[in-house]
Amino acid sequence: MEANKSYIWVEEDVVCLKDENGKINRVFGVIKDITERKLAQEKLKASEEKYRSFIQKFDGIAFQLDENLFPEFMHGRVEEITGYSEKEFLSGQVLWSDLIHPDDKPLVIVDIERIQTSPYNLSRKLDFRILDKSGRIRWVHLRYHKFKGKDGGADKYRGTIYDITERRNAEDTLKKIEAIRSKEIHHRIKNNLQVISSLLGLQAEKFNNRECIKDSEVFAAFRESQDRVMSIALIHEELHEGGGDNELNFSVYLKKLIENLFQTYRIGNAGISLKIDLEENLFFDVNTAVPLGMIVNELVSNSFKHAFPGRDEKGIIQIKLSSEKSVDERSNKGQLAERGNAYTLIVSDNGVGIPRNIDFENPDTLGLQLVAILVDQLGGEIEMERDKGTEFRIRVNVKQT
Repeated sequence: MEANKSYIWVEEDVVCLKDENGKINRVFGVIKDITERKLAQEKLKASEEKYRSFIQKFDGIAFQLDENLFPEFMHGRVEEITGYSEKEFLSGQVLWSDLIHPDDKPLVIVDIERIQTSPYNLSRKLDFRILDKSGRIRWVHLRYHKFKGKDGGADKYRGTIYDITERRNAEDTLKKIEAIRSKEIHHRIKNNLQVISSLLGLQAEKFNNRECIKDSEVFAAFRESQDRVMSIALIHEELHEGGGDNELNFSVYLKKLIENLFQTYRIGNAGISLKIDLEENLFFDVNTAVPLGMIVNELVSNSFKHAFPGRDEKGIIQIKLSSEKSVDERSNKGQLAERGNAYTLIVSDNGVGIPRNIDFENPDTLGLQLVAILVDQLGGEIEMERDKGTEFRIRVNVKQT
């Protein structure tokens, strides 16, 4: 015991010497102060207990890999998540790469290649699926980093893996619910618009049999409004039939819209044919599809009504839609805006052409006014040629999502 009455740890080595009768007559010994060593051992034991407690409560898998991505240690919920024991992984009986879902394996391989060339201690994270021992699909979240081995040795990798299956399943369920809700909304909007269109049609019939010019103009106005409503209703029909999101295959929609217009105006226009050239699988969101669909409705309807008065030769209406390469949109001030894709819509006919006295910059007709407003709403550009019939060329940039 020291002067301050604190205890120290000692280690004692003793040697006993015996005489010829076997009795101990001398004792030699060495006493060594091992307090520091004992305290270090106690700290190590406490640290190991804390680590063991942490691992027992740890909700994932902690691991370290060598330079060949072979596990040096794996602790935590290894068997609960994978169905295999730590020993099976550490002995090489089971390889982690064999558990990765075949569809996700290319994604994981690319990520591994990236971390192998990344700076040290730069953390990477990735969600992917695995197949556990029973064949059940599990979603896991991997977070790991590369670090330099001891004394400049080979690179090693350390990280954690969490089972996020329940979270992903919940997210998928929410997405399905949202898709169903969105489909129902589009279905209701479509039905409501169809009701409005029918009401317009019924109201128009009141003027159909009257002979005065004023009533005839009213009837035409009702039918034009009916066409506009139906062009929007068709979009919501396509959105309802699709995946439930706010994006639709615009090429499919446009074909239906043009066919409906042809059925509407074919009476008295038997000599008019349609030529449709649409790039396939052009997907637009509802904010782009509605105004662009209404533009096509106005221009095609205008051709049917005014391009071929009393002509004997065959009339042709053409609609083309195609995409260009990705472009950088620029605002009116010339500043770089969001990146998007450019699309060109051409609506043309070989009719008599729009009269020269109509100023397209300031049109008198509601239809052309609506076209100009909608093109401006899309931030697009429109050009008109009327030398050989009429051609409208509209270019819009659609922001990438």
